[in-house]
Amino acid sequence: MKARKLIGVVVSDRMDKTRVVAVERLIKHARYQKFFKDTKRYKVHDEQNMFHVGDTVSIQETRPLSREKRWKIVELIKKGTDQKEAEDKTITDTE
Repeated sequence: MKARKLIGVVVSDRMDKTRVVAVERLIKHARYQKFFKDTKRYKVHDEQNMFHVGDTVSIQETRPLSREKRWKIVELIKKGTDQKEAEDKTITDTE
């Protein structure tokens, strides 16, 4: 069986060796045929704690690593701007 792969954005990096990745997808409503976004959050294993909030990453399904972790980060797709860095930039821009 081939492991599933998804692409999402890291939304939390507060836990040790664990990241929360939000995966967004479009779903078509059965009756009204309108598309809407659905977001699912996955707890993902990050061994070196090297991914941070805002990073776009590729995740892959793996064996159970803990009660809620069944995914691991495979690669970094795009480096995001950290919230702290963004706040620092806005503070220095206004001064």
